[in-house]
Amino acid sequence: MLLPAKAEVARQLRRYRAWERTMLARPHDRTVRAAFEDSGYTLCVLMAKRCAREAADAAEHYLRTTLAGYVRGQDGRPRPGRTARRSPPSERRSTAPSP
Repeated sequence: MLLPAKAEVARQLRRYRAWERTMLARPHDRTVRAAFEDSGYTLCVLMAKRCAREAADAAEHYLRTTLAGYVRGQDGRPRPGRTARRSPPSERRSTAPSP
């Protein structure tokens, strides 16, 4: 897995947060909104996420963990406490009509 340099992630995250603050202060300014969306897109590409908010969260997580810890956390398995609880199979019911 290729990961971006932490210095570049930090730089792009600072840029995204700065444009976010500016956009919140001037939400009707189209130039500011375009720059904010561009910075979000860049962060999405850098962190391989579809949503700028997820990319910012992933960037913050990446910057505060070690490389090995970040890779371990990205293996696709849900982390404890972050998923919704499901009832045991015996308590689940089908919504399909009975034959």
